[in-house]
Amino acid sequence: MLESHSHRPYPLPKGPWVMRQTWLDLLFAHWPVPYEQLRALVPPQLQLDTYDGYAWIGIVPFRMEGIRPRGMPGIPYTSEFAELNVRTYVTAGDKPGVYFFSLDAASKMAVEAARLLFYLPYFHAMMNCEQIGEYITYTSRRNDQRGAEVSFEGSYKPVSMPFLSSSGSFEYWLTERYCLYSMNGSHTLFRGDIHHLPWRLQVAEADIEVNTMAVGQGIHVVEKEPVLHFAKQLDVLIWPLARVK
Repeated sequence: MLESHSHRPYPLPKGPWVMRQTWLDLLFAHWPVPYEQLRALVPPQLQLDTYDGYAWIGIVPFRMEGIRPRGMPGIPYTSEFAELNVRTYVTAGDKPGVYFFSLDAASKMAVEAARLLFYLPYFHAMMNCEQIGEYITYTSRRNDQRGAEVSFEGSYKPVSMPFLSSSGSFEYWLTERYCLYSMNGSHTLFRGDIHHLPWRLQVAEADIEVNTMAVGQGIHVVEKEPVLHFAKQLDVLIWPLARVK
């Protein structure tokens, strides 16, 4: 994986990676949001990115497996679980990345570790993800008093052949980002670098029956059908947080 990096918008991070993960059965569901609404919710140190005149909110359910620190086996109860995040897209300096409003996970241990080590707003939720026929069925109900009572229920599937996004396209703008940004309790900004091969995306369709994830963050999306993409699998390497100067 490390030998293939010419697709990245900036060079690989220095130093060794510390964790690897595999992401599976991802749905990318995106809605346009007026810039001013999200600007107030994103730290001022970050530039809020836009496409077609809008900021974008993404709701991304998936599951993770093969989670392990470098040189170690998987840790019991944290090596595989379902996760669902609410995100938008930002840049600091010349590095476009992802900013998370919330991340729900089915592993309590993983939630606490990510809060401690990556300063990310993780919450524990009761979650289930399974394939039934052609569809991935997904349910999530947060049961963590540190966050709003939110839930998601739906099913989704790919409806096209896999493709690689082209530079400048909306799909590329959404997904070819190789870092996340987070802040600690002192409002210090950090960057967490990741690396993976280019996303192999598919156009998706979804039947979303319940979705209060964005409303739980005080975000009201534009009344449009979401833009939907699916990804079957992605192997990911993760570096430790670094302070953004």
